[in-house]
Amino acid sequence: MPGVMRVVAAWAVCLLVWCSAPAAADDAGMALSLEHAVSLALRNNPDLSAVKARALAMAEMPEQQGSLADPQLTLRAANFPMDTFAIDQEAMTQLQVSLTQALPFPGKLALRRQIAELESSAADFALAEERLLLIQDVKSVWWNIYYLDRALETVERNQELYRQLNSIAQTKYEVGSGLQQEVLLARLELSRLLDARISLENMRRNEIIRLNTLLNRQADTGVVLPRIDKVDFPEIPALDQLFDRALRASPKIQDMSSKAAAAERRVSLAEMKYSPDFMAGATYGYREGENPNGSDRADFATVGLTMNLPFFNRAEKERAVSQSRHEAFQQTDKLKSAENAIMARVATAFSDYRKNQEEMELLDGGIIPQARQTLDSMLAGYQVNKVDFLNLLQAQTSLYNYETRYWKAFSSANQALARLAAAIGEEAIDQ
Repeated sequence: MPGVMRVVAAWAVCLLVWCSAPAAADDAGMALSLEHAVSLALRNNPDLSAVKARALAMAEMPEQQGSLADPQLTLRAANFPMDTFAIDQEAMTQLQVSLTQALPFPGKLALRRQIAELESSAADFALAEERLLLIQDVKSVWWNIYYLDRALETVERNQELYRQLNSIAQTKYEVGSGLQQEVLLARLELSRLLDARISLENMRRNEIIRLNTLLNRQADTGVVLPRIDKVDFPEIPALDQLFDRALRASPKIQDMSSKAAAAERRVSLAEMKYSPDFMAGATYGYREGENPNGSDRADFATVGLTMNLPFFNRAEKERAVSQSRHEAFQQTDKLKSAENAIMARVATAFSDYRKNQEEMELLDGGIIPQARQTLDSMLAGYQVNKVDFLNLLQAQTSLYNYETRYWKAFSSANQALARLAAAIGEEAIDQ
């Protein structure tokens, strides 16, 4: 019977491996779309999770800051005679119960709650900003990998062309119509392309590590991107409209605005140090025994109000107010600095987008087709000894550079759009 169980277990393991193997292969070969990469980052990135945890923690503060402190309960045995400790011997002997409550000066609790609410709002805006920056970073790295993929394709295609040139040059040399230096030059260009390939592959590995880090995956996890040959780039609004959208919606500006408002409330709270705080209390005293006239001793009740006297240590209070005012000035300056930085980010991304879009149109619509026609013509001329080999190599090198520049501009335009969206407080640019 144990032998039968071992056979059944072995078949079960084999069946499980057989069923799971195709799914694992499919997952490994699945292309990582930009949308899926962003989704994984938003779900798994630990830095974003940390900022989210802080925002959730700050959301618990307003209720705490706006609540009164817990009341205090005091139990006391008062005026007991030391000789007998009898509760009914002396008229002033009491068992007392006291309840006291701290009462800040009217307005202080409201200010503390407002400060906590503004700081909680600032934490929420910081979370929104961290989210936008994470999306921007993922898109930037993703498009950089996409550019490197296309650049490697261009290298591979040009390697094949140089092999053809090398073959033609070798054939011409063998029949006596070419020079050996032409063969050597063709081989040199092949070696240069191999060096470029090594560099591009290293850059791609580094970018994959960056992307996997953003997605909270193992650094050496393989990444395969889908092929995208055409992107409908949006017609973005005018720069002044983008400025307005950024000032209204940028989480960074709203974060700093909330912090500046909280700093102003702290000035008001510091100025209230000149106002007293109170302590209200009530005491019930239980007595036993009889009065001289035979009646039962009455219980005692005491109520009181205690307040501090904020007329001393004025220098300390003045310094506290001065400190709060300087901190408020600091936050106001930080807000202005954030606005300037956001405007600079918008303007730079806008300029980069326009530049790369125009470069793409020029390369795709004019330069690259002309370079290909020139190369084809010179290749045909070289085969009949009407074109110098160096000029042919130069034409081929120019085409390689133009094709690589096109994909760099294509990637950079998409990266600029990602930066522009993040700067105006949006995940993607809308009209």
